[in-house]
Amino acid sequence: MHFRETRTFHVGIIMDGNGRWAEARGLNRVAGHARGARRVTEIVDACPGLGVTHLTIFAFSTENWRRPLVEVEALMRIFRQYIRKKIDDLEAHEVRVRFIGLRDRVPARLRQLMQDLEDRTAHCEGLNLTIAIDYGGRDEITRAVRSLARDVASGALQPGAISERGIAAALDTRELPDPDLIIRTSGEFRVSNFLLWQSTYAEYDFPTVAWPDFTAERFAESVSGYTRRLRRFGQVLPPAGMARASR
Repeated sequence: MHFRETRTFHVGIIMDGNGRWAEARGLNRVAGHARGARRVTEIVDACPGLGVTHLTIFAFSTENWRRPLVEVEALMRIFRQYIRKKIDDLEAHEVRVRFIGLRDRVPARLRQLMQDLEDRTAHCEGLNLTIAIDYGGRDEITRAVRSLARDVASGALQPGAISERGIAAALDTRELPDPDLIIRTSGEFRVSNFLLWQSTYAEYDFPTVAWPDFTAERFAESVSGYTRRLRRFGQVLPPAGMARASR
């Protein structure tokens, strides 16, 4: 049961393990990323049937620029191919797509495709799909603080008026609800700079399978496991017998 009922259900996914999945099979790392991109489609398609209204996927972090140039270029190519191939299907299935993160370092062709996809799906009212590219939680918070600092310096905002709500409104995710569940594949127990502010009360799941093997069935298991957790949000719940008696 849920302690708090909401109309939205937001799942964030750190899609980890593509490169290691490929290397374990004698393939180059790029093959793992390509396989992982195909897995995204399956998970997106599964969301409505599982009651997921918002899905945020971590596609490329601010730290990923440190990877070998050939791998970075391959990832950018895979992103371009994904958008070109899926833009019609995403719009047809009422999937609204947003991108969060920086854009100035993203190659111009990809940046334009990202904008085109956002524009094409802006009217869609089904699943809200957010793709984090050149994204880092600390960077996002830093940019939000700078924005608020400029407002204070200009006199448009008093320091005492800065609130949690105001900070949240300055983040990339200002139009999204906070995540309820965050999944990180491949068995690593790290949050890796993903949605740091937003995930304060999120539940986590760390399946051992790498992202290319994370099927819709395994996704459903994560969602089902979440629904069985009792969320307290810092509060103390009455004993089960008392809770039943008070109904």
